[in-house]
Order: sequence, then structure tokens, then C-alpha cells
Amino acid sequence: MKEKLPTIKEIARQLNVSVSTVSRALHDHPGIGLRTKMRVQQLARQLDYEPNQTAIFFKQRKTFTIGVVLPNLGEEFFSQAINGIEEIAIRNKYSVLIGQSKDDVDRERQIVATMKNNRVDGLIVSLSKNTTSYDHFTALKKFNIPVVFFDRVPATPDFNKVYSNMNSGTREAIEFLIDKGHRRIGVINGPEEMRSSHERTETYKQVFIRKRLKIDLGLVTSTDLTKEGTHRAMQHLLSQRPKPTAILVINDYIALDAMQYARQQKLKINKDICFVSYANLPITHYLEHPPMASVEQYPYLQGAKAAEVLVDLIARDNQSDPQKAEPESYLNFVINGQLIIHSRR
Repeated sequence: MKEKLPTIKEIARQLNVSVSTVSRALHDHPGIGLRTKMRVQQLARQLDYEPNQTAIFFKQRKTFTIGVVLPNLGEEFFSQAINGIEEIAIRNKYSVLIGQSKDDVDRERQIVATMKNNRVDGLIVSLSKNTTSYDHFTALKKFNIPVVFFDRVPATPDFNKVYSNMNSGTREAIEFLIDKGHRRIGVINGPEEMRSSHERTETYKQVFIRKRLKIDLGLVTSTDLTKEGTHRAMQHLLSQRPKPTAILVINDYIALDAMQYARQQKLKINKDICFVSYANLPITHYLEHPPMASVEQYPYLQGAKAAEVLVDLIARDNQSDPQKAEPESYLNFVINGQLIIHSRR
């Protein structure tokens, strides 16, 4: 027969004291004598007593659980970000629930609703590629559930955000290619809905204007982040005349698909055509011909910082008086990307 879990009532019965005495003794209350406190704590250890988490959650109005919603854990970028999130969460005694949107807005909405119903204390989110409306996140305010976005963040200012500075990394990447003698530089952006796509294009134009080079926006295209979409983007770029001699690609995974297409066209990587990408994932170091360079976006740091911000927001919400609520201010934490030059083999 399965044994029942020991309770405060059981400890009180065996010691012939009140339940409130046991509760205070277990919490080292100064009003409980040392002898009673030691008897209670010793018996609790003998019975393998563990606090009733549901009761604690009810009392503190917290579940000590944070939710994380991201596009795809299969991408190493997001796996590294999760490592950073969990490190901070565990340090602050939080558990982590993870949901993958798979870049589907409806699925993202469903995950957010499920996490809300499971009473998470807050959410950390990297948006799906097609998310343009944020009402499923703003609706969480009335439930006192703070949200922090990272990497793929809303374009509007009224959200807490942690992300990599796309402008600085893109500028370094394009200047690096220009210094290598490239003048026909193509760009493969992500979907137009992504904030980073607009930033990458604008920085591309700014650098070319500053360098007094001719801008050809026919060399700027996009992918839907699928292999087929990237191959179509490459087909478009290689149909331009003259063809680009270098291509800046949204991330390392997309760069792999782009390089595959180039090889299918009998082009030699980093000789006939060069590539620079984003994320600087470890997988690129095992390639025979990696991209010439990659913009480090620090996914672990982004995840860790987003978790730090969220834990702080949760603590602040629990301490605040709803009757004296101050106007809401939002954090915009930007991490500067850094161009990492890969050694050519």
C-alpha cells in the first residue's frame, strides 16, 4: 500500500503541538523556542517532509515558473539562449516551461494561452517570423504576467526587449567585404515582417552611401527561412548582372543552404563567391569552407539577460501597490554584435 506524504498536521499530532507551532518552527520563527524548533525540524527530516508547494504558491501568489516561447529548439542559437535562461532561473529558484511556435502564429497564441492558464509568473519570448500583432502578449498585462522579448522582438517601443544590435554587426560585415575588394554585395534577409530585415537593409544602404558606392537594391532579397526559399533567393541573386561576388546572409543555417545552392551551380565557396552570416554558431567551425566571417549575436547572454530582467519584473510586481501604480516604463537592452573572422582553409 502506497504511503501518504507526511503533512504538518501529522508532525503536530506526533509531537502534540499545534499546526501553527509546527509551521512557525519549520520557518525558524523567533517566537518558537529552540527546543521545540529542533524537535519539529528533526521529526520533519525523519518523515521526509516536504512543504506543500500549492499552499506556498497560493500564499505568495507565485508559482515560481516562467514560460519560454521560441521558434525552434532545433536551432543551436535558441538552445544556447535556453541555457542562459535556465542558468538564471535555477539560480533564482524558478522552473522553466518551454514551448516552440515553429514559426506559426496560431501555435504561438495557443502556447501563450496555455502558459497563462498554467499560471506562469512571466514569459520570455522570441517571436515567430510571421508575428505582426502582439495582442496575445498585451492581454497578459491584466493578469499581471510580465513579458520580456529577446532576439526576435517587436518593432514597437512599448515592450521589454533584449536583442543584438543589428546595425553595428551589419556595418562591420559590409565594411569587411568592401575592404576585401567586393563591390557587388548581395543580401539575403529574412521575411519582411522581421524587424532585423529592415535594419539590415537600411544599414546596407547607409554603408554604401558613406563609401560612395553604387547601391543596387536588386541585390537585396529575402527568404522565408526554408531551404527552398533560400534557394529561390540565391537563384535571384545569381541572375543579376553582374553577379554578386559576396553575400550577407541572415544566419548560419540559411548560409549553409545558400552555399549548397552555390555549389550546385559549380561555384567555389569563398573563391567564386564569398559569404558572411550571423550568429557564429559552433557548427560553422567544422565546415571545410565556412563563411568568411559571422556576426556573433551572443544567444546565451541574450537569454540570461532576458531572464534577469523578467525575474526583476516579477519581484517588482509582487512588491508594488496596485493603488499606487506608476506609469509603465519599458527596458530596451541592446547587445552589440561583433564580427568574427573565420580562418580560411
